[in-house]
Amino acid sequence: MPNKAMDERMRSVSIRVFIVERYFTTRGKRSVSQVKTDRNKVVMELLNGTLDSIRNVVPIEFQLQRPKRVTNNFHLNFGVLIGITGDIQGKLVFTGQPVTFNSIGEKMFGMPLNDEMLLSFSGELGNMIAGGLSTTISQNGTNINITSPTIMQGNTSLTGFEQALEVTLGFADTGEVNTYLLID
Repeated sequence: MPNKAMDERMRSVSIRVFIVERYFTTRGKRSVSQVKTDRNKVVMELLNGTLDSIRNVVPIEFQLQRPKRVTNNFHLNFGVLIGITGDIQGKLVFTGQPVTFNSIGEKMFGMPLNDEMLLSFSGELGNMIAGGLSTTISQNGTNINITSPTIMQGNTSLTGFEQALEVTLGFADTGEVNTYLLID
């Protein structure tokens, strides 16, 4: 008798899972592949919006490498993390050497940045870029908000994201900054 009850519960769960899947994939007559395509389109809009924002904020020419998909956790020693909330959940992370962030700050403000000024500038740089992204993406009908910047120093590992892209930006006579777009 216990096996029959277990079989009935499993059948009931399977039916509920099927109904939920069916609801989300047929809502608006969208297939699973269309939902994935829409998600990829949004990720590309976020990436392009981020790059446009960097061009508007940082007055230094840069070369970008081809975006790479990140499948595992990644490590960094210095960077800034901005949370993304709203229609899309995720994080925007900028990593690089402190000297690179200092050089960008010096070129933007005409003076070297040390210690607390470097940390403050790095957070504000991430905030300005993420704010520009938020404005750009909202013009396409996607509503996002950003969180306050978090500075990361020392041996740090980031995990727990569903999908991620990495783009390395080489700033002329300055250094490289890795840009990560993490989708939860």
